Amino acid sequence: MSSVLDVVLLTEVFVTLFVIMDPPGSIPIFLALTSGRSASVVRRAAWQAPAVSLLVITTFAVFGQQILDYLHVSLPALQASGGLLLLLVALELLTGDEDVEKGVKGEQNVALVPLGTPLLAGPGAIVATMLFVREIDSVGSFSAVVLGIIGVHLCIYVAMRFSLPIMRLIRPSGVLLVTRIAGLLLSAIAVQMLADAIRAFVTGVA
Repeated sequence: MSSVLDVVLLTEVFVTLFVIMDPPGSIPIFLALTSGRSASVVRRAAWQAPAVSLLVITTFAVFGQQILDYLHVSLPALQASGGLLLLLVALELLTGDEDVEKGVKGEQNVALVPLGTPLLAGPGAIVATMLFVREIDSVGSFSAVVLGIIGVHLCIYVAMRFSLPIMRLIRPSGVLLVTRIAGLLLSAIAVQMLADAIRAFVTGVA
């Protein structure tokens, strides 16, 4: 069985990516960004966000180092740009400016940006996946990495899909509260990403 599936590596991949991508923690942000939209749009976003994340993660798993080398982009730079993008979205959620909300919740598909990337498929998840890919040396390890990645994205889909009943339960006033909380959480995540990027830059220089 071990030749078919490396259970230890599967567990490591799943747990690591689950902690980094945090499916339960994405629920308030998902509710905030999809509030006011029709049920069909929310359901579509629930599968589009993890699908986009899976596509980005898979692309970087296979071609990540080559892409970064070709563009002369370092991982800290990628992390800093993702942090800045998330910070902009967080400020929009916190301020509640009507013009801004039209920009975030209007024609823009939030399942692509910022949900799919960089919130889910962010620098942390991308780097972790690239490191796990380096451990692939057999069919068992390959199966473990693939199943671990897919398993986490299934958890993300389930979390977002069943956030619809939550949205109906808490009603508009509750959604407004969740939006502000999500903005606060998202700003903290963004600042942490920027801090980690700056630390990596300083360490690299040193």
